[in-house]
Amino acid sequence: MSNVFSFTGTVGRDAEVRYAPSGMAILNVTVANNIGFGEKQQTLWIRVVLFGKRAEGQLQNYLKKGQQVFVSGELSQSEYTGADGVTKTSLELSANIIDLVGKRGENNGSTSPREYTPAKQSPNVETYDAPYDDDIPF
Repeated sequence: MSNVFSFTGTVGRDAEVRYAPSGMAILNVTVANNIGFGEKQQTLWIRVVLFGKRAEGQLQNYLKKGQQVFVSGELSQSEYTGADGVTKTSLELSANIIDLVGKRGENNGSTSPREYTPAKQSPNVETYDAPYDDDIPF
């Protein structure tokens, strides 16, 4: 059985890259994911971690606060006791995929549709309308 969790969310603070004593790069970023609707809407804060060569690249420069991202990977949950003595839960995702979605600061969760602009045709190209075929079986 596979543990794969995928979601879209908004980067909560700029990504950081650190290096383990072994020299392996570790990219950390916190991503907010809203669940529910109306008064029952909640924000889940998920710590996203990316290891190795993929963490060393330029991705850190694009994962800035407000950037929308699609993230997929293995989810884990841990509990800890906060400074106030209350037990809290932390979600961490070991990422396999981090993709940028939309523009930074765009908070509606979707990108605006692109306008269709037909390509200009060369004057030397002839166009024709193909006959409609009712015999297509699908």
